[in-house]
Amino acid sequence: MTAFFDSLLNFEKDLNMLTVAFRILLAVIFGGVIGIERGRHGSQAGLRTHILVCLGGTMTALVGAYSTELLGYGGDPFRIAAQVVSGIGFLGAGMIVVKNDKMITGLTTAAIMWTTAIIGIALGIGFYSGAFLAMLACVFTAAVLTRIEHKRKKTMRIYIEVNQLDLLEEITEHLKRLLPPDAYVEVTAPKSATAGNMGVVVISARVADTDALKAQIKAHGGIHFIIIE
Repeated sequence: MTAFFDSLLNFEKDLNMLTVAFRILLAVIFGGVIGIERGRHGSQAGLRTHILVCLGGTMTALVGAYSTELLGYGGDPFRIAAQVVSGIGFLGAGMIVVKNDKMITGLTTAAIMWTTAIIGIALGIGFYSGAFLAMLACVFTAAVLTRIEHKRKKTMRIYIEVNQLDLLEEITEHLKRLLPPDAYVEVTAPKSATAGNMGVVVISARVADTDALKAQIKAHGGIHFIIIE
């Protein structure tokens, strides 16, 4: 693996159309892998958003390298790329939402978007091994560690997206019958931002078999997808 990345580094020392296209392609692939994982959790920042964030980071690094190596401009080639570290915050802030139940959601997605931008910068300067390992770490953290963290919690948060609004009231009543009496149920805006859909957030004591609960909820019909956190 080390020899492979070393050969890529030697190939990439010459900044030309081929090497630029290769870095942009990797940005689309790496950002897409992370975005697919986030999309599976119903996040609005999914495949396209993470690809664009990674691609933007890559291009800022490429612009800096191009201006100094090929155009001969003076100054720090990483000055433009450095602004991505702070500038990506406006997208991350849009992912963080405080619900009426005082729960804060979107922190993981915001952090992953920030990291995706840094991965893009690494790709832009040709640091492929670091970008590849960081991508794997992002996916592992979001997919595996999130599950471990959820299992340790005494409560669970369920998000249900309803695509048949005439069944919304029936679905909320169905949830109250399945869950403990002290479960909290709230109707919210849809995570997918799909017109005609509504979201339902449930906070309840954790049950032993979440897969069975998920199947019981979805059996009612009118449900687009369910996320148990």
